[in-house]
Amino acid sequence: MDSVFDELYTKYHQDVFQFLFYMVRDRELAEDLMQEVYIRVLKSYDKFEGKSSEKTWLFSIARNVAIDSFRKQKGWKQKIIEKFDWSKQQIKDEHPMPEEVVMQSQEIQMIYRCMEKCSVDQRTVIIMRYIQELSIAETAATLGWTESKVKTTQHRALKALKKNMSDMWEKEGLNSEKTRLER
Repeated sequence: MDSVFDELYTKYHQDVFQFLFYMVRDRELAEDLMQEVYIRVLKSYDKFEGKSSEKTWLFSIARNVAIDSFRKQKGWKQKIIEKFDWSKQQIKDEHPMPEEVVMQSQEIQMIYRCMEKCSVDQRTVIIMRYIQELSIAETAATLGWTESKVKTTQHRALKALKKNMSDMWEKEGLNSEKTRLER
């Protein structure tokens, strides 16, 4: 079991931590939740049937741990919404030009602000599909949904995100070729 646990930890620790961090937007809480994830893994690994990949299984546990954490907090739905403070996202590009940094930063912040207006399910699918790069099948297995539901939620999430971005551009009086082209 120790070698299996070490292998799971080595392969997926960073991905699971990143997922939890995106969900709760608090580094310390994400670290605490990681411990809970691995406690649950140790307790239930013998029940793992291999019907899904280990990665999918871990993300499913991480999602449930995050939801349990939200539920323990008073007003957990509001806490979920508040935890998505996407304005603090950092750019990972190694050598961008200064003007590119400003544009990227503004665009990323705008995307994250617009994601706040999406439902929790929509944000979860966006995070899993586009940030964690899980497949539709892996996302469905993690969430306990059908692939069809993941596709539908993803479609609606992207549509809502696009509308929110368009509305924000109009509200702020900005003129963007990208927004016009995507319509």
